[in-house]
Amino acid sequence: MGSSDEKVVAVIMVGGPTKGTRFRPLSLNVPKPLFPLAGQPMVHHPISACKRIPNLAQIYLVGFYEEREFAMYVSSISNELRVPVRYLREDKPHGSAGGLYNFRDLIMEDNPSHIFLLNCDVCCSFPLPEMLEAHKRYGGMGTILVIKVSAESASQFGELVADPVTKELLHYTEKPETFVSDHINCGVYVFTPDIFTAIQGVSSQRKDRANLRRLSSFEALQSATRSPPSDFVRLDQDILTPFAGKKQLYTYETMDFWEQIKTPGMSLKCSGLYLSQFRFTSPNLLASGDGTKSATIIGDVYFHPSAKVHPSAKVGPNVSISANARIGAGVRLISCIILDGVEIMENAVVAYAIVGWKSSIGKWSRVQAEGDYNAKLGITILGEAVGVEDEVVVTNSIVLPNKTLNVSVQDEILL
Repeated sequence: MGSSDEKVVAVIMVGGPTKGTRFRPLSLNVPKPLFPLAGQPMVHHPISACKRIPNLAQIYLVGFYEEREFAMYVSSISNELRVPVRYLREDKPHGSAGGLYNFRDLIMEDNPSHIFLLNCDVCCSFPLPEMLEAHKRYGGMGTILVIKVSAESASQFGELVADPVTKELLHYTEKPETFVSDHINCGVYVFTPDIFTAIQGVSSQRKDRANLRRLSSFEALQSATRSPPSDFVRLDQDILTPFAGKKQLYTYETMDFWEQIKTPGMSLKCSGLYLSQFRFTSPNLLASGDGTKSATIIGDVYFHPSAKVHPSAKVGPNVSISANARIGAGVRLISCIILDGVEIMENAVVAYAIVGWKSSIGKWSRVQAEGDYNAKLGITILGEAVGVEDEVVVTNSIVLPNKTLNVSVQDEILL
C-alpha cells in the first residue's frame, strides 16, 4: 500500500443548467460551478484540494454543461496546478453513480488504485489525503466523508449509522422522514475500482427485473412509468443503502466546517468559510490595511489585484472583491461578494449582499439585508448591470439584470 506507482484520479460532479435553477439570477450569467467564492470559481476549491492527493494522475469534471462553457477554465486550471483537468459532458442523466460508470473507460485509463468522487456544490476543508489513508486502513470498497450536525437539520441530508470502533457504515438512508442519526453524508467519497462492479451489478439487476416484468403488456406499461432506466444509478439509494453493513463501506468524520451550496445565500456564507480557511492555506490571498495608505481591513477579505479600493473605505469581514471593481471614498462593505466591473460610489454601504457584474451603486446608497443565509430574501442580490441611483436603499431584495432603481425597495423580487 502507498507505493509510488499507485495512481489516483478524482472525479468532480458539476451538474448542469437545469440543476442550478435555485442559484438564479447569478447562474443566468455563469455556470454555477464557475461562480466565484472567496475570489475563486466554486469548483476551484475542490480542484485545488485534489492537488494535495499523493500520486494524483488526473481530475475529471463531469456534467451537462456545454463543453465550451468550461474550456477556458479547464485549460487555465490545468496549467496553474500542473495537473491534467478534463471536462466530460454527459449525454443524458445517469445518476451520480451512473455518471461515474458512464466514463469508466476514461477514468480507468491510468489504471488508478483509487478514485475520489466529489460534488462541486459542497463547501468544506476537503481532508482528502487523510481520507485516503483511513480508506487504505479500512480495506473496503469505499469511504464516505461524514460530519455530525444538529438533529433538526439532519433529515435534509443522507443520514447514516457507523460502527463507533471500526467506522464501518452499518445503515444509510437518504432524507428520512423520521430521525435516524445526527451523522450525515458530506458528498465526498474515495473508492477502489470495485465500485464499477457494484454499479454494473445494480444495472444488471434492473435489466433482469425489467425482463421479468414483460410477462404482460399491462405490467410492462406500469413498470416503465415506475422504474428508472437500467443505466441510471444513484450513489445514495442504489449503492450506499444496499452495501451498508456488508464490510464494504466505511466512514471518515470531519471536524471542520461543511455546507451545501444550493442558493446564493449559502454561496455568500461559504465564501466566508473559504476566506477564513485561507488564513491557514493561502494567507497571501488575504488583504490587509489600516486606513493609512490602503483601505481599513476587518477580518478575512479578498481583493482581486485589478480592483481599486479607496484608502478611506472600510472593508470586512467576509468580503470578496472581483476584477476591475472600483470602491469609492468612505464606502463600507460587510459580508458581500462584489463581482467584476462593479462601481460603488462615495459613502455607499453594502452589507449581506451579492452585487452582480458591471452593476453600479450611487453615493450614500445602501444595498443591505438581514444576513439570514437560508431565507429566500435573507441576502440582497443585484443581477448583472443593475443601477442603484444616489441615496436609494435596497433591503432584502432580489433584482434581476439590467434594472435601474431610483426609489427604495424592501422585501421585493424585481423582475
